[in-house]
Amino acid sequence: MIRAVLLLGLMLLAGAAEASACRVEAFENVPFTICEVDLTQDDLRLFLRDDRGRVMGSFARVEESLDEGERLGFAVNAGMFHDDRSPVGLYIENGQQEMRVITSDGPGNFGLLPNGVFCILDGRAAVIESRAYAANPPACRHATQSGPMLVIDGALHPRFFPESDSLNIRNGVGVDTTGSRAVFAISNRAVNFHHFGRLFRDHLGTPNALYLDGRVSRLYAPSLGRTDFGFPLGPILGTVVDADAAGR
Repeated sequence: MIRAVLLLGLMLLAGAAEASACRVEAFENVPFTICEVDLTQDDLRLFLRDDRGRVMGSFARVEESLDEGERLGFAVNAGMFHDDRSPVGLYIENGQQEMRVITSDGPGNFGLLPNGVFCILDGRAAVIESRAYAANPPACRHATQSGPMLVIDGALHPRFFPESDSLNIRNGVGVDTTGSRAVFAISNRAVNFHHFGRLFRDHLGTPNALYLDGRVSRLYAPSLGRTDFGFPLGPILGTVVDADAAGR
């Protein structure tokens, strides 16, 4: 009996560790790094400022800010930001809103409507078109706005074209129909928006997906031995895990 209980505990720990595991796989001959999160088990959070109000801006500083015994499972940049690294659009962290939702169009990818909000609730997440969010905002524990939407209710953004020569490293997030599974992806080679949107719709099975950013895209995935460096970031999205359970 004791052995069975111990075995069950080990299986549960293994399942939790694997729930946000990252992998590399190809879609249409381009490699992507993909990290999946089970919102029913994993602790997915947004990070921006330290306890003195300073923008952290790096995966290392985010990890330093965690409580003793906690580590980042994986992390990515979480949307577009101004020169002072403050968020361009809606930003909510631990239920506290720092920046309001922006519903007007504008220059750049953020203003390529429809854009959207990635909202983390209790046990689930959602990608919501920004104007729909503004009309009926849910009680997001964490939320970040970015744009454009990649996939909207199963359809690609109407301004994506398969022959586009606008190529870049890109990262984004999609959510499945249940809301319990969020999938993050970063291209390992430059791709256009149409290719990237098809990854989420056709390969990852997420009917709603949001672009996070392009040339500043960064990934922290210790399970793959990957830590991307570069200039400081704004908001960061990541899972928090128990250091001992993660074997670190």
